[in-house]
Amino acid sequence: MQDQSAIDAIEAAAVPLSGVADTDAIVEAIGDARIVLLGEASHGSHEFYRARMEISKRLIRDKGFAAIAVECDWPDALSVSRYVQGRGDATSPEAAMSCYERFPRWMWRNHDVLDLVRWLHEHNAGIPALERRVGFFGLDLYSLRRSMDSVVRYLSRVDPPAAERARLRYSCFDHLAEDPQRYGYATTFGMKPDCEAEVMRQLMGISANIERYEKVDGVAGFDEAFYAQQNARVAQNAETYYRAMFEGRHESWNVRDTHMMDTLDALRQHLSRRSGEAAPKVVVWAHNSHIGDARATEMGDGGEINLGQLARERHGENQTFLLGFTTHDGSVTAASDWDMPAERKAVRPSREDSYENLMHRCRHAHAFFLPMRGNAPLLAQLSPRRLERAIGVVYLPESERLSHYFHCDLGRQFDAIVHIDHTRAVKPLDAPAEMLHEEMPETYPTGI
Repeated sequence: MQDQSAIDAIEAAAVPLSGVADTDAIVEAIGDARIVLLGEASHGSHEFYRARMEISKRLIRDKGFAAIAVECDWPDALSVSRYVQGRGDATSPEAAMSCYERFPRWMWRNHDVLDLVRWLHEHNAGIPALERRVGFFGLDLYSLRRSMDSVVRYLSRVDPPAAERARLRYSCFDHLAEDPQRYGYATTFGMKPDCEAEVMRQLMGISANIERYEKVDGVAGFDEAFYAQQNARVAQNAETYYRAMFEGRHESWNVRDTHMMDTLDALRQHLSRRSGEAAPKVVVWAHNSHIGDARATEMGDGGEINLGQLARERHGENQTFLLGFTTHDGSVTAASDWDMPAERKAVRPSREDSYENLMHRCRHAHAFFLPMRGNAPLLAQLSPRRLERAIGVVYLPESERLSHYFHCDLGRQFDAIVHIDHTRAVKPLDAPAEMLHEEMPETYPTGI
């Protein structure tokens, strides 16, 4: 009976969607929010990528959003950002995306992101002012070696003596920067002194000279100085992250999500200085586990914070909008373990005691938008907590309850959700042949 009351409340509030391009109700609900965070229930579902792309296009065209910031490494995304803004060496979207080399490549090297990159490039081509072109930026911190190399390359061009100092400071890592988990292990257990002071000194050094660097080569030089400073910040926080990995999950998770929020704030400040707009609007793509407010989940109960929580705390609920995505079943691109090949895996039907199953049992289950913020009757029916599924880059259906479900209060976790009952695996650009022949419905790629 309790489930039926919740289903009735969902059906009363839900807005049926005809396809991933059916974004009117979503954009209207977003309203005047300046930071829009778009989640995903897995890192390998085609419909989530396409829906986020369509929403982002509307926000850029109709509401003046200045950038897309995503859950990937800063230097990798910069290759794409330079291309879509008409800069850099890449001559095609495929070339711009070739920087995605490490696991999980399919998360950003896939056909849906390729379409987004093409669209951004075409959109920006119609904007004469470089400072008004929309960028594509990474929020993550795994790129210790690549970020250090990027700092040295930049300084070699604008300040050779500073480049030599950077090389000396970063040499502290020696060969361990190629495998930063080994670095974290060695420093945590006393087998090697840590490099915390050296990466801090390097960030302070580049920050102390940032105004001088910004004056090199106009708007492009202004951007490149910020990019280099951010790479130095990535190196500093990556060093902290890899040491924290061996102190406990909560510590490393919190370092990572705080870095993503700090990067988002630094990016918005930079865009403000570049364009003169007081509070630039940015759309964020990341997993539900980063986007949904951690305080409403068992993650938060255990001491973890996340990007969605920090965005609300720093900028207020009126300036932020947290949109989650859920699904009942289908297929997903994922690996069976870290650094293993991508596979197309069947997604098990959602558990009966989960939020996804509640959505599945609604008459609009095919696909719908569910605005929750301020709807007291609906929020009451969505409490107490239920299970929610989270599939990352690894999917283990045989241990799904333990590996992929957690308890949450959905109505406090997100401002709204998009439920797509049946979702399909995203197609990697370099997919093996067996992943390329899944039959697509006639409405692909715009239908759900």
